[in-house]
Amino acid sequence: MERERMKMNKIKLIEPTNEHKSQILAYREEFLTSKESIDGSSGLANYSIYENWLKAVNDCVNKETVPEGLVPALTFLAMTSDEQLIGMINIRLELNDYLFNFGGHIGYSIRKSERRQGYAKEMLGLALEECRKLNLERVLITCDQDNIGSAKTILHNGGILENEVVEGDNVTQRYWINL
Repeated sequence: MERERMKMNKIKLIEPTNEHKSQILAYREEFLTSKESIDGSSGLANYSIYENWLKAVNDCVNKETVPEGLVPALTFLAMTSDEQLIGMINIRLELNDYLFNFGGHIGYSIRKSERRQGYAKEMLGLALEECRKLNLERVLITCDQDNIGSAKTILHNGGILENEVVEGDNVTQRYWINL
């Protein structure tokens, strides 16, 4: 296990700052152009002004400043050792009804050009380490039934499928990971 962990460490999780503005805006544009959802990005697709998004990310850190309808959450950038943004991940510290059924504690995305290289598995593993530091005992992670790559990522990190929730044509798989 230790040897496997040493081989991984291709990325690190860091909090977004103004230094990352150009990379995050390029990440946003890549997802918008491909018409894909930017999961785990604290609503990045909804912000055309970077500073407004960064303020929203920072507001969600503290329960006192979280906007109504949202839960406290931490957002991280997955960066390579040469400081290239390859993904984003969001750790929600609480669950509301929607998150309990469909969103879970953790959401993440990997830019299309960086998929199928093991980054999602490593990124989720690093996020689970953060969850342990936050004294979370178990986390819920969800994915669409047809997202086989995400399901494999969750299973690789210890996810146990609890059930599937059907809403219209969409089926959400709900996995728990004990920490």
